[in-house]
Amino acid sequence: MTPVHFSFTSAFILGLMGLAFHRTHLLSALLCLEGMMLSLFIALTLWTLQFESTSFSTAPMLLLAFSACEASTGLALLVATARTHGTDRLQNLNLLQC
Repeated sequence: MTPVHFSFTSAFILGLMGLAFHRTHLLSALLCLEGMMLSLFIALTLWTLQFESTSFSTAPMLLLAFSACEASTGLALLVATARTHGTDRLQNLNLLQC
Protein backbone atom coordinates (compact mmCIF):
# COMPACT_ATOMS: atom_id res chain seq x y z
CA MET A 1 0.00 0.00 0.00
CA THR A 2 1.52 3.31 -1.06
CA PRO A 3 1.59 6.24 1.35
CA VAL A 4 -0.86 8.18 -0.83
CA HIS A 5 -3.30 5.27 -0.86
CA PHE A 6 -2.91 4.88 2.90
CA SER A 7 -3.57 8.57 3.56
CA PHE A 8 -6.78 8.68 1.53
CA THR A 9 -7.99 5.40 3.00
CA SER A 10 -7.31 6.64 6.51
CA ALA A 11 -9.04 9.97 5.78
CA PHE A 12 -12.12 8.11 4.58
CA ILE A 13 -12.07 5.78 7.62
CA LEU A 14 -11.67 8.73 10.00
CA GLY A 15 -14.67 10.45 8.42
CA LEU A 16 -16.69 7.25 8.70
CA MET A 17 -15.70 6.78 12.33
CA GLY A 18 -16.57 10.40 13.08
CA LEU A 19 -19.96 9.89 11.49
CA ALA A 20 -20.56 6.68 13.44
CA PHE A 21 -19.34 7.72 16.88
CA HIS A 22 -19.85 11.51 17.16
CA ARG A 23 -23.48 11.95 16.19
CA THR A 24 -24.39 14.73 18.58
CA HIS A 25 -24.97 17.58 16.14
CA LEU A 26 -26.26 17.56 12.58
CA LEU A 27 -23.47 19.93 11.53
CA SER A 28 -20.75 17.52 12.69
CA ALA A 29 -22.43 14.68 10.77
CA LEU A 30 -22.52 16.84 7.63
CA LEU A 31 -18.85 17.75 8.05
CA CYS A 32 -17.92 14.07 8.35
CA LEU A 33 -19.84 13.34 5.15
CA GLU A 34 -18.06 16.17 3.37
CA GLY A 35 -14.69 14.87 4.51
CA MET A 36 -15.54 11.43 3.18
CA MET A 37 -16.65 12.85 -0.16
CA LEU A 38 -13.51 14.99 -0.41
CA SER A 39 -11.24 12.01 0.20
CA LEU A 40 -13.16 10.00 -2.40
CA PHE A 41 -12.89 12.85 -4.91
CA ILE A 42 -9.13 13.24 -4.48
CA ALA A 43 -8.56 9.48 -4.61
CA LEU A 44 -10.68 9.12 -7.75
CA THR A 45 -8.89 12.06 -9.37
CA LEU A 46 -5.47 10.62 -8.62
CA TRP A 47 -6.59 7.21 -9.87
CA THR A 48 -7.77 8.74 -13.14
CA LEU A 49 -4.50 10.67 -13.55
CA GLN A 50 -2.43 7.60 -12.74
CA PHE A 51 -4.03 5.46 -15.44
CA GLU A 52 -4.26 8.36 -17.92
CA SER A 53 -7.60 7.18 -19.16
CA THR A 54 -9.97 9.62 -20.82
CA SER A 55 -13.00 7.41 -20.29
CA PHE A 56 -12.91 7.95 -16.51
CA SER A 57 -12.04 11.64 -16.59
CA THR A 58 -15.64 12.74 -16.01
CA ALA A 59 -16.14 10.56 -12.92
CA PRO A 60 -14.42 12.97 -10.46
CA MET A 61 -16.43 15.91 -11.76
CA LEU A 62 -19.64 13.92 -11.46
CA LEU A 63 -18.73 12.97 -7.88
CA LEU A 64 -17.98 16.62 -7.11
CA ALA A 65 -21.36 17.67 -8.51
CA PHE A 66 -23.16 15.09 -6.37
CA SER A 67 -21.13 16.24 -3.38
CA ALA A 68 -22.23 19.84 -3.93
CA CYS A 69 -25.86 18.72 -4.17
CA GLU A 70 -25.47 16.72 -0.98
CA ALA A 71 -23.95 19.70 0.81
CA SER A 72 -26.70 22.08 -0.25
CA THR A 73 -29.41 19.61 0.76
CA GLY A 74 -27.72 19.04 4.10
CA LEU A 75 -27.45 22.76 4.81
CA ALA A 76 -31.09 23.27 3.86
CA LEU A 77 -32.08 20.51 6.29
CA LEU A 78 -29.86 22.06 8.94
CA VAL A 79 -31.55 25.45 8.57
CA ALA A 80 -35.02 23.90 8.57
CA THR A 81 -34.21 21.84 11.66
CA ALA A 82 -32.74 24.82 13.50
CA ARG A 83 -35.83 26.90 12.72
CA THR A 84 -38.39 24.30 13.76
CA HIS A 85 -36.63 22.65 16.72
CA GLY A 86 -34.34 25.47 17.84
CA THR A 87 -31.23 23.27 17.83
CA ASP A 88 -29.29 20.94 15.57
CA ARG A 89 -28.77 18.22 18.16
CA LEU A 90 -29.70 14.86 16.67
CA GLN A 91 -30.90 13.56 20.03
CA ASN A 92 -33.76 16.08 20.08
CA LEU A 93 -35.05 15.10 16.66
CA ASN A 94 -37.91 12.63 16.67
CA LEU A 95 -38.98 11.28 13.30
CA LEU A 96 -42.31 10.05 14.66
CA GLN A 97 -43.42 13.54 15.66
CA CYS A 98 -44.82 16.03 13.18
